[in-house]
Amino acid sequence: MTVPLADHLPDRMTISLWDFTWYTRTSPGEPFENLDAAFSRAVELGYDTVRICAMPFLLFGSGLDTSALTLGSLGGDYGQRTRWYDVKHTTTIDAREHLLEFFRAAKRHDCYVIVSSWEYQQSPSFATDRAWFDALMAVDPEDRAPRLADAHADLIDLLEAHGLADRVAFVELHNEVQGGYLTEGLPADESYVVGLKPRLTRGIERFKSRHADVPVTVNYARVPVGELRGVPDHIDVAVFHPYVYGVLDALNRRFGVRGPAESYPQDEIRRTFLRPGAPDQADWAPPAADRWKLQATMVRPTEVYLHDWCDTEAYDRWLYDHYGEYRVAMDEKLVTWIEAAADFALSRGVPMVLGEGWVGYTPLGSWFEEGPVGAEICRLAVRTAANVGARGTVICSNAAPHHAMWGEAELQSTCNETFRKAPTGSAWLR
Repeated sequence: MTVPLADHLPDRMTISLWDFTWYTRTSPGEPFENLDAAFSRAVELGYDTVRICAMPFLLFGSGLDTSALTLGSLGGDYGQRTRWYDVKHTTTIDAREHLLEFFRAAKRHDCYVIVSSWEYQQSPSFATDRAWFDALMAVDPEDRAPRLADAHADLIDLLEAHGLADRVAFVELHNEVQGGYLTEGLPADESYVVGLKPRLTRGIERFKSRHADVPVTVNYARVPVGELRGVPDHIDVAVFHPYVYGVLDALNRRFGVRGPAESYPQDEIRRTFLRPGAPDQADWAPPAADRWKLQATMVRPTEVYLHDWCDTEAYDRWLYDHYGEYRVAMDEKLVTWIEAAADFALSRGVPMVLGEGWVGYTPLGSWFEEGPVGAEICRLAVRTAANVGARGTVICSNAAPHHAMWGEAELQSTCNETFRKAPTGSAWLR
C-alpha cells in the first residue's frame, strides 16, 4: 500500500539540491556557515524544499562516535576545481546536533526536506579518516538497503522526538541506486536497475514496517527506460534524475574522461583543455595518507584530473562548438524522459519528482549549464515538469548555495514561479 505525501506539503515542491555540502562546508566563509542565511536566501529565490544526504548510516548504523566528526577535502589540492568536491577547510561538527539544527532551521523558514543518503557513493570521502567508509563496506551487499532503511527509521524517530518530523517531505533510501556500492555482487553484464529490485524491496519493506505513515522511495540516475520493471513495487514517490548529457557525453567519450587511466589520451587532453603547468594524470592524486578516498568516491580520477586542471573557457568552448550536433536530441531526450517518468508514476498511482538533472557533471568553473544554452534547457525542463504534473522539481542540479548558479537570481525565481503557478490537472494528464 502506498503512502501519500502529507497534506501540509506544497502542491508543487520547488527543490534545491544541498546534498552532503550542508555538513561538509560549514567553516567561516563557506556556503553553509550559517544555515539560517542559506534557508533565507533559498526562500527569497522561491524554493520551499531542499534535498540532502542526511548521513543516516553514519549517525544510526555505523556505531561510530559522531559527536566530533571531522570533515575536510579529498586531500591537498585534489578536487579543488571539481564541482561538489571543492571543500576549502577542515571542520569539526557534532553530526547529530548539526542534523537537528538543520531541521530546526528548515522549520523556522517553513521549508521541507527530502531525506536521502549519498553514503555508498561519496559522503565518507570527506571524512578525515576511513572509519565511516569501512563501516559501510563491512555490511554485506545483500543487507545494505535494509540497513539503510533501519538507519533512516532511527533518524525519523529522532526527528519525531524533537518535534521536527513534519519537515520531512519523504525519505529516499539512497541516491541514484544503480551507480554506487549498493550494486556490489550483482552481475556486471545485467541491468543493475533490475538486479537491485529484491534488495531495495527489502529495504522499502523494512522502513515501512517501522514508519508506515512516512513516504519512502529510492531514486535513479537518468530515467531508466526499458528497465523500469526493476523499480520496487511499493515506492511512494517516483524519483528520477534526467541528466541528458548529449554533447557532454560526446566530450567524455571523445577524451576518455570516464575511462581507464591506462588509455587516457594525455597529450590530446593537454593540447585541448589543460592550463599551463598541469601535471600528467598519473601524477595527480591525493597525498598518500588520503588515497583511500579514491575508493570512497565514485568519481573517477581521470574525471577529477580534467576538472581540476582544465581551462574552463576551453572546456565550455568545446561544448559550444559541438552543441549544435546534439541540441535537438538533447531537448527531445529531456522531454521524452520527463514524460516517461510521469507516465510511469501514473501507472503506479504515485507522485513524480525530479530531484536532480538536466545536462550533467561539468567542472566547477564551467558556465555551460548556467549560461544562455544551459539556462534555456532549465526553462524547458521546468515547463515540461509542470506540464506533466510533476509534484516537485529542481531548477538545475547546480542551483544551490555551493554553486555559482546560486547568484543567478532571476533564472531561479522565474523558473520556480513558472513551476509553482502552473495549473494543476494539465491537458497532458487528462
